[in-house]
Amino acid sequence: MTIETITPCLWFDKEAEEAANYYISIFKKSKINYISHYGKEGFEIHRMPEGTVLAIGFELNGQPFTAINAGPQFKFTEAVSFQIGCETQKEIDYYWEKLTADGGEESMCGWLKDKYGLSWQVNATSEKMAKIMNDPKRSGKAMIALMQMRKLDLAALENA
Repeated sequence: MTIETITPCLWFDKEAEEAANYYISIFKKSKINYISHYGKEGFEIHRMPEGTVLAIGFELNGQPFTAINAGPQFKFTEAVSFQIGCETQKEIDYYWEKLTADGGEESMCGWLKDKYGLSWQVNATSEKMAKIMNDPKRSGKAMIALMQMRKLDLAALENA
């Protein structure tokens, strides 16, 4: 058996379409692939009015996602987050500003929650972070600097 892709599925109360449109407005090379709606069948179980968006498939920089409207039973937690690997401080600043806007919350070490409560890590690329954190001469200082940051300061990490 071959798995073609692994697609994260994001559970929303009723904001799936709004959230998908929000995310594709932030990430380049992104698009909506499909939208499906609840019918009248199953209302006694799902309690969603006919015509309400059920699921929306979208891509962010080519990565497929699905968002569903399935009620208020489940919320996002920091136990799952999406990493954004950035080449420059300008990219870090861009994603940080966009994802913390309109009620998003800053956390520590490049982590944040967007206005829907979804957690993101706005980082340098894996290669850049590995180069900094695997250098025995500066990894300790870089870790101390990182632990004091909210939004990553790439120059401070590279100069640690």
